[in-house]
Amino acid sequence: MATCSVSKGCFVFKSKDSRKRQRPVTADLFIKGKAVSENGRLRFSTYESLWQQMKAETERLQENLNEKIFDSLLSFIKKSHIQLHSKQNDWSYRMRCCEIPTAAVVLGVNVPDHEITFQSLSDLLKKSLTPHVVCLQGKECTTVKQVLQKVLMNLMGGTVNDKEEDEEDIHHSVHFSQRKMHCSMASLSGWYNATTPKSTSDSPSKKTKTPSLGQEQSPPIVIIFKDLESFLPKVLQDFITISSNYIQQLPLVLVFGIATSPITIHRMLPHAVSSLLCIELFQSLSSTEHLTSVIDKLVLTTKFPFKLNGKVLQVLISIFLYHDFSVRNFVKGFQLSLLEHFYSQPLSCLCSAPDEANTRVQNLTHDDCELIRQVPSFMGYVEKQDSEKQIELLTNDQYLKDDVQKLLLDLHIYHKNYFPVLKCLHVTTSSLPKYPLGKQIRELYITCLERNIWETEEYSSAFQLLGMMSKDELVCLLQKCRDILKSSKQPKALIDTLHTLEEFLTRFQKLDDIVPVAEVKEDEDHKKSPRKSLQEKTDLYQLQKTLMEMKTSRRSKKLSRFEVLRMEVLEFLDKLVRQYLLPPETQPLHEVVYFSGAGTIRRHLNAAPRTALQTALSNPYYYLQNEVLRSEGGTITNTAPDICIVYKLHLECGRLINLYDWLQAFITVVNAAEGKDPDKMSNGQVDEVLHARFIRAVSELEFLGFVKPTKQKTDHVARLTWGGF
Repeated sequence: MATCSVSKGCFVFKSKDSRKRQRPVTADLFIKGKAVSENGRLRFSTYESLWQQMKAETERLQENLNEKIFDSLLSFIKKSHIQLHSKQNDWSYRMRCCEIPTAAVVLGVNVPDHEITFQSLSDLLKKSLTPHVVCLQGKECTTVKQVLQKVLMNLMGGTVNDKEEDEEDIHHSVHFSQRKMHCSMASLSGWYNATTPKSTSDSPSKKTKTPSLGQEQSPPIVIIFKDLESFLPKVLQDFITISSNYIQQLPLVLVFGIATSPITIHRMLPHAVSSLLCIELFQSLSSTEHLTSVIDKLVLTTKFPFKLNGKVLQVLISIFLYHDFSVRNFVKGFQLSLLEHFYSQPLSCLCSAPDEANTRVQNLTHDDCELIRQVPSFMGYVEKQDSEKQIELLTNDQYLKDDVQKLLLDLHIYHKNYFPVLKCLHVTTSSLPKYPLGKQIRELYITCLERNIWETEEYSSAFQLLGMMSKDELVCLLQKCRDILKSSKQPKALIDTLHTLEEFLTRFQKLDDIVPVAEVKEDEDHKKSPRKSLQEKTDLYQLQKTLMEMKTSRRSKKLSRFEVLRMEVLEFLDKLVRQYLLPPETQPLHEVVYFSGAGTIRRHLNAAPRTALQTALSNPYYYLQNEVLRSEGGTITNTAPDICIVYKLHLECGRLINLYDWLQAFITVVNAAEGKDPDKMSNGQVDEVLHARFIRAVSELEFLGFVKPTKQKTDHVARLTWGGF
């Protein structure tokens, strides 16, 4: 085939499994330098152990969240053909004899998560119901013939393992071509009848009995369309029409994975085709609710010592909300943060459970102690101590280790107090109008991580709104806070807080017996109209005006006993927040457990390919870290790779580049690197090796999109990019 490329060549296309061969994370990544560091090994083992625990926790959470919808799908698939076989003499059987049972599963737009969901569903079906499960993707099924091939190859075992694909390529192609000749629903029906024992429900003596699942009922054939929107409508229509003709011989069940809306089925299928389906809708948990559960299990817990600071967590959540809504990618970003923390922080070996951390502190070397003394938060802690303790901390390693043990234990207790109080604050403020502190707990958590939340205007507005709550509303919030504290493992400080909350609830219960009925009624009437007007008027000006009016009226009126008690409750909650929701930066040695490399995570997850490409070509030292490649800005290093030299030379040219002049400049730079004298070169002759290297480098630049051939001048190429580094 003719091409218009600068050069021609052969290209090798590797098998599809080659892209899955990634370099595993090993301890070498944690070792800087040639010598194997014991600290590096310890950090790697800690990272590996911690990530395995987190991964297991997310998998358990995924199973729990999918349990409800999977049980519903399993029940639907079990009953789909039993109902027809048990009612063969009924009119419903005659009406539905050509309908294919179909489950429409709405999973949402978080497409990267669908793969895990359908893989789990497939494994569950094979384990508990039927071995005949096929998963199809739209990009692999562009014709009806390909759909049938995929179905038969998966069911009849015509595929080979991915690992053996390269070795048995020729045999596989011949085997596959033979299979192509017999790919039809008739072949599938014949294979199913031959391999599946006859159902005892067909026996005349047992027609009136419902067959027992898994024993007397033939296992159904489940075909899962992972991404329904990606299939061609014509292909889907033809496949459904063909399958409906065999529904009496084959117990087919279709599962549609829908990312958008159930109306997609009717947009893709006309009524004549959709009427052949018996559709039941299943709705999965939304991705935002799933994310909230993941954050609660991985972040808002003391089970795992590793934490993210506010900016890193904001980066991960922003990518989730504005990119793909994928919880799977959020967990990958969390794993990347964990890896970066243990790689970049030498003291991350202490990021473990309190007992294990104490043991590791005592095993610290003198160099490790010096690293602790250089930690910014620890330096601030030392400055606040008296002179004698400062001298001991800076000179006595054993004294330092004992103090570090105490600080790490205090940090653990800080987290045990922090998260229950945070959840109490969220429960208290999430029911307020306009959500002044955020509707989701992740929003509140990020705010608390970055600043003193009680100094924000939103916090003041929230507590002013709490000051207008009725007795029933306030009692309900206090009961929720009490339940949160009871469900957590409270330290001594929170046990006292729990007793105080129960005391407040008791006082509210006794309030009706103490306060006269007329006073309570007057107070409720007084609060009813402002409360109602507050809910009706939503603009900021009217809200501020109403709050000022209520504040003025409260000053001019004597407070009732309920109002006094309500003020005590709010003062108690405010004191609780100020005491326990301090930002992590206020805690000594918070750098040991908190990862703060938001810029690094953003560069990894929100990569800019063009910027990275230009950086690699203009400054190869940035990625290769070879001292020979280090150069000053703007200069062309003659020891750089050929493509880097050609790229730097092309930046000095205009819109059109003369290939011969470009070649001569390249030869001059390369010869200087090899120590050859350009004046002694043979006049008019070009070394074939250098010529080939130049052509290869230009071809690579063309492939990357920096240049292209032009018809204006045959010996020129056109430059496509501008503003390079």
